[in-house]
Amino acid sequence: MKSKAIKKQVLEYVAVFEPEKAGGFSVTIPALPGCISEGANFELAYKNISEAAQLYLEVLGRGKNRDFLKKESKMIIAPIQVAF
Repeated sequence: MKSKAIKKQVLEYVAVFEPEKAGGFSVTIPALPGCISEGANFELAYKNISEAAQLYLEVLGRGKNRDFLKKESKMIIAPIQVAF
């Protein structure tokens, strides 16, 4: 019996982690509008946004438009200081 190899595409997106005043982080992925999550600490927020992105892409993948699978352009996110 021949088994079929399962092919998976690995996509990379930039996630933006913002600290919350009450603790923890809220997280968004700008390239996936509406893909938002949170976590009580960085590790949990990272895990949660990874799961959210997976579900987001699974739902989009059911449609015929697969433009979302294009690789995201490399963004650089850096803090800046502004004196005023």
